[in-house]
Amino acid sequence: MRRPTNYAILRFMVWRFILDNHVYGTRIRNFGFNVSGRVKSLQINNPKRLAGDKSKSIDARPLLFPINCQLPSNETKRKKKLPLSSIGDCYLSLSLKSDSMARTSTKQSDKNKVGVFFLATLLLWSVSVLFEIAFNKRKELLFIVAGACFFQIANWVIRLLVSRDPLFVNTSVSLLHSTITSVSVVFIVVNQWLRNGLNGMFEHSELVGSAWLWAYPALCFSCGYFAYDQWDMLQYRLYSGLIPGILVHHLLLLVCFTLALYRNVTINYLILTLICELHSIFLHVRKVRRMAGIRDSKSRIVRVEWVLNWITFFLARIASHLLITIKLIRDASKFEKGIELPLALFGMAGMNLLNISLGIDLFNAFKREKNPQQTSYHRRE
Repeated sequence: MRRPTNYAILRFMVWRFILDNHVYGTRIRNFGFNVSGRVKSLQINNPKRLAGDKSKSIDARPLLFPINCQLPSNETKRKKKLPLSSIGDCYLSLSLKSDSMARTSTKQSDKNKVGVFFLATLLLWSVSVLFEIAFNKRKELLFIVAGACFFQIANWVIRLLVSRDPLFVNTSVSLLHSTITSVSVVFIVVNQWLRNGLNGMFEHSELVGSAWLWAYPALCFSCGYFAYDQWDMLQYRLYSGLIPGILVHHLLLLVCFTLALYRNVTINYLILTLICELHSIFLHVRKVRRMAGIRDSKSRIVRVEWVLNWITFFLARIASHLLITIKLIRDASKFEKGIELPLALFGMAGMNLLNISLGIDLFNAFKREKNPQQTSYHRRE
């Protein structure tokens, strides 16, 4: 943007920049020039307290900020018939940080620390799985690797053919996983019911010490998805907050699932916990629908989706996880001494807390869609 050509207006521009960035009460000290005629720095003096707010104090030391203001040479001035004393056309670029920029920087730093922690846990988990496969000859765990590779390939295909938006790609792959897992769990449970009937199907010995047909590979495959999804969210930073619920959820599942797979216990219990993926289908459908621009809360498709969303939330997520928790508590005396019961109770406690948090978020999203005029346009759902 071209600026007027005298020194006073250059100072005025700096004042405007300072005011626009909410650094009130700032006084310009001086400009520093180098030999080539480029303004190399701007020194300003901050007061000890912000104007109008005596509760906040800031550093009173003079600060030196680099600016980019190329002054025309005398030869250029002669060609353009400018006075040799004129400042010339200036292009200011001050690196002064406003309060909001500082807050953004702090949040970004916190986000980096969170990402490093969860990335480290994911790497440790990966090393553990590969060690079991390679050195302990646990070839059945290769289904974990197969699951991670399958969903990563699905990610690449969607990114190549549909959209390169990381959030859309991640949500689409999550929808694929929820669909596959839901069908698998229903198939495993119904198949076991048809083969042996309900008699003894939910007994303690059956749920803890046995594995229904296809239950072990299905659990491994789903475990591979959670590892892939954790990596994808860390890679594209698809999370928020100091303690991102989705990353905690995935870490919790990876720990519980993997330890159960290593020891070959509580496989059927964990298969039953995956019934909640029926609800996840509608969570992901809602996200994809909103990204596709379908946001009219009065439309039939949105109403039907919300009805199914709430029904599956209470039945497939809340009710199923509560029943599993109650079953664990009732059968606590039947568990042998070891890590199985504490790990199972810890995992279900975490899942129930996350379900409550999810329910609150879902209710808030429902209210926002019903009252779009009260929704901030900049709020990300």
